[in-house]
Amino acid sequence: MTILISQPELSEDRKDNYDAKELVLDGGFVVPNKTEAFDAPQINSFGNSFRDYNAESERQKTVEEFYRQQHTNQTYDYVTKMREEYGKLDKAVMSIWDCCELLNDVVDDSDPDLDEPQIQHLLQSAEAIRKDYPDEDWLHLTALIHDLGKVLLLPQFGQLPQWAVVGDTFPLGCAFDESNVHHKYFKNNPDFKNPDYSSKNGIYKEGCGLDNVVISWGHDDYMYLVAKENETTLPHAALFIIRYHSLYRFLGDAALHKAGAYKHLMNKEDEEDLKWLNIFNKYDLYSKSKVLVDVDEVKPYYQSLIQKYFTETLRW
Repeated sequence: MTILISQPELSEDRKDNYDAKELVLDGGFVVPNKTEAFDAPQINSFGNSFRDYNAESERQKTVEEFYRQQHTNQTYDYVTKMREEYGKLDKAVMSIWDCCELLNDVVDDSDPDLDEPQIQHLLQSAEAIRKDYPDEDWLHLTALIHDLGKVLLLPQFGQLPQWAVVGDTFPLGCAFDESNVHHKYFKNNPDFKNPDYSSKNGIYKEGCGLDNVVISWGHDDYMYLVAKENETTLPHAALFIIRYHSLYRFLGDAALHKAGAYKHLMNKEDEEDLKWLNIFNKYDLYSKSKVLVDVDEVKPYYQSLIQKYFTETLRW
């Protein structure tokens, strides 16, 4: 059973009006006051617009081939089997930080914006959020751990192919929306011709809630299972971000009441959590840079957060 703290409330005061000299965590670690807000860049580390899957770059061909394989192989039955297998959490016993260090050996082939080791992406995201939301420490930690499920690419965790670990996620059991990146490759997916999955709702009812929808398997769902089953005290919004941050492009913007491709499957709780996911996306997508974070400098702060919200070691 997961033990959760109360849901955080979204307040404009938390973003722009923080003027305290310092923030001291429960463990006594001092966080310096951040005076400059994170400014999202206009271009990625390859000189292209962010999330441009068609840009002519050294990454473009790798990214498109990734999505061809993903859209062909991610089926409803496949995801069901993977959730059952990896839900056992019998692959390793280690701390959150130990897992972060394992990501030094991981590069995401689906990402058109960056080819640095994943631990840098985690720290860049977390540090960017920390500038704008210095008092939301749960959000800092969520950024740090949101991609830890990418250890599935390593031998100890089954060395799954990239298409089974990274990339945009999407619902199974209903029609593949045309807004999916490289949608054309879904025609090779066995589910594409299944009449039960061909309608907008498919096997689901409108408003059923995302927890009742089967989403393509990957690092998101795996890390969600790890956090939940290890009884984290992170708020529900954090678990929502971890589980659905690769589904964000299809859910719409709750603040702008902009409907997304799969928003009709969401319930009221999902809509509340989506407000935090929309905030998180800016830092997840646009903090990627060739300017690397000094790991040794920030490590004590994030270790203190890990100690606050997790046990010393977790089952993976």
